[in-house]
Amino acid sequence: MFLGYFNERPYQDRDAEWYKHFGGLQDLSLSNGVYKPEIGAELYNRYFDEKLVVEQMGFDGVMLNAHHDTPFCMGGGAMNLEAAVLARITEKLKIVLLGNVLPIWDDPLWLVEELATIDLISRGRLVSGFVRGTGRESIAHNAQSPYNWERFQEAHDFIVKAWTTPGPFRWEGTHYQYRYVNPWMRPYTQPHPPIWIPGILSRSTVAFAAQHRYPYIMLDSQLDLTAQAFDVYREQARLNGFEAGTQHLGYMFKVHVDETEELAYETGRKMIEGAGNLFLDGSNGRPNPHAQNLPGLNTRGPGNQLPTAAYVAVRTARGVAGTEAGKKPPAERGPARTPEEHDARRREIFDGILARYACVVGTPDSVIPKIRHVLETLRPGSLIFWHGDGDFTHEDTMRGLRLMGRYVVPAVREMAKELELYSPFEIDPSTNLPVPQPLA
Repeated sequence: MFLGYFNERPYQDRDAEWYKHFGGLQDLSLSNGVYKPEIGAELYNRYFDEKLVVEQMGFDGVMLNAHHDTPFCMGGGAMNLEAAVLARITEKLKIVLLGNVLPIWDDPLWLVEELATIDLISRGRLVSGFVRGTGRESIAHNAQSPYNWERFQEAHDFIVKAWTTPGPFRWEGTHYQYRYVNPWMRPYTQPHPPIWIPGILSRSTVAFAAQHRYPYIMLDSQLDLTAQAFDVYREQARLNGFEAGTQHLGYMFKVHVDETEELAYETGRKMIEGAGNLFLDGSNGRPNPHAQNLPGLNTRGPGNQLPTAAYVAVRTARGVAGTEAGKKPPAERGPARTPEEHDARRREIFDGILARYACVVGTPDSVIPKIRHVLETLRPGSLIFWHGDGDFTHEDTMRGLRLMGRYVVPAVREMAKELELYSPFEIDPSTNLPVPQPLA
């Protein structure tokens, strides 16, 4: 099994009024005039320090993502820079980018060069994930959302060709044209770095991943809907002439381990608070409605998405709610909640997330059986713990990481062996059989 670690590297300014009351309507509209460079510098270095501990605790890799122009994720245009730093300061960790938003890149040749350089610095530890992005990214980078899917596919094809075909050559596509393609740096990994595709709802994305035999990573969902998505992948795999195995499936969910059940619950709640609470309606946050469902972001037509009920359910599992799910707009919601009512609402939301296994918290003794339930239900070959996010302090993160490293990581590895959950790095693609692993 591949065991990874992720957080969104939120910008935390606990003294700022906006931080105390951060909500989705400030997403894309909160001025960067409130940004304090000294805090940003401290946080970037803190998150790098934490990744070094992730490696010490025995994880296989770290996942990075990129959301733009919002304080809940400092990845933005920095994700590949972060990856380059990690490539140099870590020794064994896979650097999993889930991922670069292809449709907003007007010059994907630049991305070809950046990613190849990261793979070279790390000596082959890059996993390059590609995503279509949210409306936030299209708005922030003035990308025409009706062409989102077309640009994603063409940029993907161009990147793979530029990685694998000696130049110079021409590229005359619909959205990208190059007279001269000959990037001097070529990836350390041949024929190219592994490509993983993350997602949550789109059948088109699942079908694309299966068509290319790329691992599909379900992000922050609930178990039954994740199982449905995995079934769609298996169905698409058969249509493309192969049987999907555990190496093709991955799952990311929130996990926090602490010294007592009470401390685990109270600390775990911080993952949905602070600037990390963007997706939690009723917790002072909800997505900016103007950035949702832009034309072209969701492939239309019969069978291209999960049913509407499932769509609402998966959004609910992530804490997402908005007017399209029957919620009243802010102006119609009545009096503001008291602090006590607000806290009770956040507990209610968090309890629902726990009940749906979109998050597990507790001591090692209580968390390990819950993780086993996830593994038995979904049978993923890749598992990514989302941790240390939102309003977590450095001390909160370190405490959880050390307990994971001492108790949870070894237990997950034993369970994965027992359940025969193999990652993409443990399967020989020519035989589809497990690769013998060296003795520890």
